[in-house]
Amino acid sequence: MSHVAVSHVPVVVIGAGPTGVAAATLLAQYGVETLVLDRWAEVYPQPRAVHMDDEVVRILARLGVADEFSTISRPAHGLRLVDDAHRVLAEFRRDTRVGVHGYAQANMFDQPDLEALLRANLTRHRHASLIGGVEVTDVTASSHGRQRVTYTDRTTGVEHAVDADYVLGCDGANSLVRRCIGAAMTDLRFRQRWLVVDIETAADLDQWGGVHQVCDPARAATYMRIGATRYRWEFRLLDGETAEDFDALSALTGLIAPWIRGVDAGELQLIRVAEYTFRAQIADRWSRGPVFLLGDAAHLTPPFIGQGMGAGLRDASNLAWKLAAVVHGDQPPSVLDSYPRERKAHAAQMIGLALAVGWSMTAGGRFGNALRRLVVPRLGVLPGIRAKVTDGATPALRRSRYVVAPRLRRGLTGTLCPNPLLDNVRRLDDEIGCGFALVTATPPSARQWDLLTRRGASVVVAGAEGELGAWLRHGRATAAIVRPDRTVMAAGADLERLVRLVPTFRPAPYDEVESPVPGSLVTDG
Repeated sequence: MSHVAVSHVPVVVIGAGPTGVAAATLLAQYGVETLVLDRWAEVYPQPRAVHMDDEVVRILARLGVADEFSTISRPAHGLRLVDDAHRVLAEFRRDTRVGVHGYAQANMFDQPDLEALLRANLTRHRHASLIGGVEVTDVTASSHGRQRVTYTDRTTGVEHAVDADYVLGCDGANSLVRRCIGAAMTDLRFRQRWLVVDIETAADLDQWGGVHQVCDPARAATYMRIGATRYRWEFRLLDGETAEDFDALSALTGLIAPWIRGVDAGELQLIRVAEYTFRAQIADRWSRGPVFLLGDAAHLTPPFIGQGMGAGLRDASNLAWKLAAVVHGDQPPSVLDSYPRERKAHAAQMIGLALAVGWSMTAGGRFGNALRRLVVPRLGVLPGIRAKVTDGATPALRRSRYVVAPRLRRGLTGTLCPNPLLDNVRRLDDEIGCGFALVTATPPSARQWDLLTRRGASVVVAGAEGELGAWLRHGRATAAIVRPDRTVMAAGADLERLVRLVPTFRPAPYDEVESPVPGSLVTDG
């Protein structure tokens, strides 16, 4: 390696999928120079992820692509669990209108379209660059506490190296970065082979506009409409079956027949048939020193609740602002320990929910079918299940340096704050920008205001009649600290305590992002 010139960049992101590009975009917005390396010169063309909830669309809005995403996605009506005769066992409806986070609760899309959108958006940020068509071969400790990333041009074979202060491994299920830091996947004992079928048609299939999960131990299946003319089916493969057995429409007719009655086969165009192995795994460690794992490199979620890609975007949203605070010197490196502490437990909970839905579709043979007809219709009336599946709320983050909750009652702490329209007809997220905010029913004093200003925080006064005021009252609080990723850091009735808890975070210059003046005041209601 002595003959290879070595450059330096604060952050190297390995992998330019949605997670990697999201992390790079957020870092660039905070003025952190970031290099993204990916083995593909262009967007990977095959569709994979197809669903995103409103919490994750909120992250896309933070990246600056919400409007573009609305043009390539369509709201979905939720989830139906049906039996082997396609009789409805339970229905979890999602609101297709704007919800508490500012977007429809469930959104269907084609992943290559999203990735193209994210890559195009990345080029708007002068602090980020992407090199495609390269193979990362190693990540090792270098001098001065840095990490050396070695990569090879896949066309010319020329070897390159770059030293980074931090490395983010967003390189997927077969992550090289995970191996380099000595991490391993813990198998959560779920492994199923599924057939994935994408079909294009202008015909009206006349189906309910949400996801259909067929609970059948003989042949579990999923149906969903992705776009105006794009549809996806997933079928569990039986022993001895492969994707090659279903590589023509004629071989698929028996499987998709319940959804295409009255539609001529000539109106259907088969886009692709592929075999996937659905797994449930989570890395035993998510970081080593300045190297972190994100997305599929850290966790694999079965697709039954559509949270796999979203989990990676949540990783990026959680880590990027903390990393920016460290790089700019506002916070010590030890704050990065909160990333695996918060995200690993959250990801494990979401994997557990996906496993519960997966087993409910496939387990138990005839006895399982009988039990499903008894139990599944009652799932929708159980508050815990309804909150997770119907309302789409994800679990609160566990306690950490940035989730400061009392032992006996968490209240709002660790949950996401709402994203309402304020009095100036801007949404909360747009108004408070990239930093911390104090949402309070009581305006701060001049001294408190000065402290918040010096620490880079903005202030939102929640009026009694506004959505934020109602949110605070529901959480039995009069004020809350909202983090840059919109998680509530702390909440309660002691305004002085909360003002003092607000961390210093002033990662100027902001790149391509409109940011409020620290200490600026907006109102709600």
